[in-house]
Amino acid sequence: MLLLFFCVWIIFNGTITVEIAVIGAVIVLFMFAFICRFMDYSVKQEILLYKRSVCLLRYTLVLVMEIVKANMAVIRLITSSSEVVEPVMVCVRTNLKSRFCRVLLANSITLTPGTITVSMDEDECVVHCLDKSLSEGMEDSVFVKMLEKLERIGD
Repeated sequence: MLLLFFCVWIIFNGTITVEIAVIGAVIVLFMFAFICRFMDYSVKQEILLYKRSVCLLRYTLVLVMEIVKANMAVIRLITSSSEVVEPVMVCVRTNLKSRFCRVLLANSITLTPGTITVSMDEDECVVHCLDKSLSEGMEDSVFVKMLEKLERIGD
């Protein structure tokens, strides 16, 4: 944050001299002290935010890959005339503690084709699956593992 404030100071001034750098450093230190004291900011929170951001970026990439795989499975299910589609409702229990992670899991399930989260309680989601095969392994899916890892960051 200090470096960001200092860079903004230099950019707004347009030139860099010793006086501008010293005055900027003093102002940045006062701003940083003010933010830490009155706005409940800490360097630990910033580091935690960066760690979680990296984890969420990985989660997004995995989500996109799972959406592509689910699209292929649904296309195969719909286009094959020999398979009989067996819709099913499944209760998915998780150990996720934070509401953010539980909602992210429910939304991820809904975003993957062939599955829709119907309801969400504290530790379980009710999911409608287009076919029984799409419901297999949902409780220990890659989504759940990654969200559990996200919750462990900062503990």
